Amino acid sequence: MTMPAILITGANGQLGNAFRALSVSFPHFRFFFLSSEDMDITEEKAIDLFFRSNRPDYCVNCAAYTAVDKAEGDAASAYRVNREGAALLAQACKRHASRFMHISTDYVFSGESAEPYREEDAADPKNIYGRSKLAGEITAAEYDPDCIIIRTAWVYSAHGSNFVKTMIRLMKERESVNVVNDQTGTPTYAADLAKACLSIIDGGKWAPGTYHYTNEGRATWYDFAVAIKQMTGADCNVNAIPSSAFPTMAKRPAFSLLDTRKIINAYAVSAPGWREALRRCLKEMNALKEA
Repeated sequence: MTMPAILITGANGQLGNAFRALSVSFPHFRFFFLSSEDMDITEEKAIDLFFRSNRPDYCVNCAAYTAVDKAEGDAASAYRVNREGAALLAQACKRHASRFMHISTDYVFSGESAEPYREEDAADPKNIYGRSKLAGEITAAEYDPDCIIIRTAWVYSAHGSNFVKTMIRLMKERESVNVVNDQTGTPTYAADLAKACLSIIDGGKWAPGTYHYTNEGRATWYDFAVAIKQMTGADCNVNAIPSSAFPTMAKRPAFSLLDTRKIINAYAVSAPGWREALRRCLKEMNALKEA
């Protein structure tokens, strides 16, 4: 009997690398890790060829256009990857009887709530990136009603470029760093998100719909930076500033906490606290340096 196969798109990104690292813990699955160079998710023929040749049982779409500020001046590219790419993968999964899991973002919300966002709350993105990701959710569910959409937030890892790596570098280079203290969310370790996704697949239960997954707890970017300083022992002052003192092309949601009770109740996935997750990520970073 052939082992079930899982296709991971966006394999060179933070989440894709997290899936790759975890795959050894799921030896009863075959994995295909494809970067944009291996398969362009905006090319229908390339997708269809891969699905016909390899017949994946599951597809987890980690591929995305994530340059939030750049997207403000390049909406076409953002929509091509985040909407059209999601639509084409959903269509392929439907055609080839593969189960589709699509990763989305807290940026589909306005950030104007006072309570953690639930899955059924109205989406109202405030920037091009968020609008393109919401469009991807809509088209994915339209073309494959059996898909699972997982929204997450503030993802970081030991791989690629992210807030944690940037802070570690800046804290070595400077006597002080300024970090915004009026945007609230939950830092999410990519390894924990990947583990949750694989736990769902491995568990055998598949309940289509939209879910939220982050680590537990809340923080501002300033809180996150202070924790990084403390855990790394950096000798650098961290100064809290308002978002107005750090203007960006794209408007960020001021509040993007996601209510994760639905996914925890449905699948009993683990959602560790964000500080504990940060410690594990820093440990992973140190291990990679020593390897």
